[in-house]
Amino acid sequence: MPLAGPAGRIGEGLDQALPYLTELILTNNSLVELGDLDPLASLKSLTYPSILRNPVTNKKHYRLYVTYKVPQVRVLDFQKVKLKERQEAEKMFKGKRGAQLAKDIARRSKTFNPGAGLPTDKKKGGPSPGDVEAIKNAIAGLPWWRRGNASTLAEVERLKGLLQSGQIPGRERRSGPTDDGEEDTEEDTVTNGS
Repeated sequence: MPLAGPAGRIGEGLDQALPYLTELILTNNSLVELGDLDPLASLKSLTYPSILRNPVTNKKHYRLYVTYKVPQVRVLDFQKVKLKERQEAEKMFKGKRGAQLAKDIARRSKTFNPGAGLPTDKKKGGPSPGDVEAIKNAIAGLPWWRRGNASTLAEVERLKGLLQSGQIPGRERRSGPTDDGEEDTEEDTVTNGS
């Protein structure tokens, strides 16, 4: 069954929907983390999975992890799973250290679950209070800005372009001459120490 777009995760409860599934081709999808493959473990008759051309196939211990999680697999990515591979997977993920290793590398991709709350630990986006003040001053045209006010359409469009590019009006660096043609220079004053 072809998908409309690349799959980023495998749904839970797949064993109930497809209990006798033996072959599963997930080639050219967006499976990223080894933990994204965990739902395959519930498919007790799965013997021929293909996960080629997914970012997860580049992860360390990918084949061993799949062999450990889906022990009945015979062929993975069109390559036979050898007895040596099975033994290595069993050895790697056996015991407390193995369980901890499996837990560490079985991280799952972050996906949105309908009905779940939104994460609240994100930083508030947008400009800082100082940036907001600089934007207000630029629009109001205070004298320190020395470029007049934003009363013309061209000036409003220029300010809009600056804001969209992430620059704060009045805080951009001025390199070169000012509006009246004079360059900003500082004169060194030498005081006579007599």
